[in-house]
Amino acid sequence: MLTWEGYADPAFVKGFEDKFGVKVTATYFGSSDELVSKLKGGGGNVYDVISPSSDVAALLIRDGLVAPVNLDNVPNYANLASKLKDMDDVKKDGKVYGIPFTWGPDSLIYDADVIKTPPDSWNIFWDPQYKGKVSIWDDISNIYLIGQMMGLDKNDQSAVYNMTEEQLQEAKKKLIELKPQIRKYWASAGELNDLFANNEVVLAVGWPLTPTTVNATGRNLKETIPKEGITGWIDRLMIVDASKNKELAEKYINYVVDEQVQKLVADVTGYGVANSNAAKHMEPAQAQAIHIDDMDNYMTKINFWQEVKQRDLYNEIWNEVKAQ
Repeated sequence: MLTWEGYADPAFVKGFEDKFGVKVTATYFGSSDELVSKLKGGGGNVYDVISPSSDVAALLIRDGLVAPVNLDNVPNYANLASKLKDMDDVKKDGKVYGIPFTWGPDSLIYDADVIKTPPDSWNIFWDPQYKGKVSIWDDISNIYLIGQMMGLDKNDQSAVYNMTEEQLQEAKKKLIELKPQIRKYWASAGELNDLFANNEVVLAVGWPLTPTTVNATGRNLKETIPKEGITGWIDRLMIVDASKNKELAEKYINYVVDEQVQKLVADVTGYGVANSNAAKHMEPAQAQAIHIDDMDNYMTKINFWQEVKQRDLYNEIWNEVKAQ
């Protein structure tokens, strides 16, 4: 597997290994661009299953890097949320190339023992009192966030993924102004967990995996949706076109989207899961926390990542921000 951190945890992977007598080996990537780079850089025949997010899934299909899934070998597909299955970005010529696995927000995460009132705006990141106490992801998705602060997606959600040169320059300026506030650009969820655990930061853009993990040690991290909105992601499982284990890969995908296994995935990650029947195996508080009990309504609050056609330009802008 070539996957996001948390997606090959023994809590749910071991059951598959025991059942089929195989070993699951995972390599983690830290961004969508790193995933694409590894596949295009000669790693296509190394991996079987990948977990791309919704900003690069269509690109992988278009470039012939992934294979269609034989749904006859994934009977649990029928039990996945229609809202996730109905998305067209992983469909081509009547074939399905991606199976929904997890989804979630890029939330504003804050240390509620330090910041008592839930922040209502991303502008808190620029508040001088939190200088050196902020962390954001080392990724172009920060540009989407600034686009939301600029109000670009109020009438068209795709606008933050298709910004003009002028808008990108404005976003660049805003991100450069944020630099004195930044303790570190985090590269992996584990790194952000450590930043909070060590009291190095009190504010961040992050995923539910961080509060789930850090709060297990007795901390009090919380998530909120600022008034400007948030973006989010849908991670699908795909099979690498060059894989020599396609049928086994389909068995793995079917296994990991089973309702009982999806409950284990939610335990580990704190993410929303694709099989809403997993709620039957959860305490009501967990189902509420991952919004599986209110999926359609909660999803309306998230601008889910879309393909960025000028991805190279977005990366150029982000690299210029870091170089300042």
